[in-house]
Amino acid sequence: MDLKSDSYIVMNDGNKIPVIGFGTYASENFAEESFPRNLMEDATKVAIEVGYRHIDCAYIYGNEAEVGNAIRAKIADGTVRRENIFYTGKLWNTFHSPHLVRPALEKSLQQLQLDYMDLFLIHLPTGLKPGDDLMPVDENGHYIFHYTDLRETWEALEECKDVGLVKSIGVSNFSSKQLELILSKPGLKYKPVCNQVECHIYLNQKKLLEFCKSQDIVLVGYSVLGTSREGKWIDQNAPILLEDPVLKSIAKKHKKSPAQVALRYHLQRHIIVLAKSFTTARIKENFQVFDFQLPPDDMEALEGLNQNLRYVPAKLSIEKFEAHPNYPFHDEY
Repeated sequence: MDLKSDSYIVMNDGNKIPVIGFGTYASENFAEESFPRNLMEDATKVAIEVGYRHIDCAYIYGNEAEVGNAIRAKIADGTVRRENIFYTGKLWNTFHSPHLVRPALEKSLQQLQLDYMDLFLIHLPTGLKPGDDLMPVDENGHYIFHYTDLRETWEALEECKDVGLVKSIGVSNFSSKQLELILSKPGLKYKPVCNQVECHIYLNQKKLLEFCKSQDIVLVGYSVLGTSREGKWIDQNAPILLEDPVLKSIAKKHKKSPAQVALRYHLQRHIIVLAKSFTTARIKENFQVFDFQLPPDDMEALEGLNQNLRYVPAKLSIEKFEAHPNYPFHDEY
């Protein structure tokens, strides 16, 4: 697979998505670790300078204003034009009710100071009680669920696309059954262009990838390099992905870092990859994945590392979200 730094995949609506994106997760809303927001603003500027043209953010991260500042600064200094940036935003769980979708998108655009998003996703299928509290809990500390038919939420996204607030619409953390629910909706106007999910060498999403390809839906992978070790979210006994001996051995053979090989593996599977870092050296390193190719034996060895291991919902989500009628991880894929 011939990949260049400006490579992209054409989605089912004809719009192009760059194959590598810069992740901006740094939420103070539900993380034990606190990341100063100015760090993400500076990191996003570096990413754009390095060559990233795909920026992935979300309302729940609480840093849309800072990410927007970075994008607009790089447009103002002539590094890029707006049409060269592919910006992804996400609809949070408390805004699933159809009448809340457009206002939520408009609020994000206001914080970003952008006129439109390139891609807008339903962040999670598990709706929460609408209101100012983004993580509403009851007196027992349990999330207060809210059920909205995902097909109705999807129709509201379609309307946002029709009025030009967003160019492409998709989903995140959906199972194949939930995708089928949208795809089989009577009167469907636009198919989801993508499904953004956790994807890495320990969770290679082979079956979900095959399903998405069969429906002309792009798979976008987050946590491709593993994840931070936040105690609130992550099982501290989970393996550290970038220390995997097979991955390290292949990286040494190619004179690349384990992170570069992990990213390259998914790129060669036609998966869009998201990489996040606050460190200038790592931001640059993670983008240097276009000058080598993994041969079939290396791809096979990495394929063999799959454990169907989820980092992200390992603790908090399973304990508190699995009773939700739209919880996606009961399904095999």
